[in-house]
Amino acid sequence: MLEQIMNSPHLDCMQRGLQAATLRHEVISDNIANVNTPRFKKRDVVFEELLAEELAPASQGKLEMVRTHDQHMPKPPGDKRAMAVIQLEDADTMRVDGNNVDVDLEMANLAKNQLYYNALATQMRNYVRKVKDVITSGQS
Repeated sequence: MLEQIMNSPHLDCMQRGLQAATLRHEVISDNIANVNTPRFKKRDVVFEELLAEELAPASQGKLEMVRTHDQHMPKPPGDKRAMAVIQLEDADTMRVDGNNVDVDLEMANLAKNQLYYNALATQMRNYVRKVKDVITSGQS
C-alpha cells in the first residue's frame, strides 16, 4: 500500500519536473557562461510540452491502448514518460560573431526557472507531509 502511495503518478510528474528544472538551470548557466564565445548557439530544455502530451493523449485524438480481455496481447514494453530534452536553438543570430545568447533573456529565464523549481519542491514537500500525517495519525 505504501508503495502505491509513494509511486503515485502525481509524485512521479513532480519528480520529473524537478529533474527538468535542474537540467534547465544547468543549460541556462552554460548559456550565460558562453555569452562571449564566438559562434556559440544557446540551448533550451523542453519538458512541459512533452508532459502535456503525455497527460492528455485523448484530447489530441490519440487513444491509450487498453487490454479488455485476459487473452489479448499485452501492451508493448516501453517507457513513454516525458523526460526533459535539450534543444539547440540556432535559428536566430543577433550578433556579428554568430553567438545568439541574450544575457538579459537568460537571466529572466533563470529567475523563472527558480520560481518553477521552488513551486514544485513545495508541492512535493506538501504531498510527502500529507502522507506522513496519514501514516502517523493512528499512533498515540
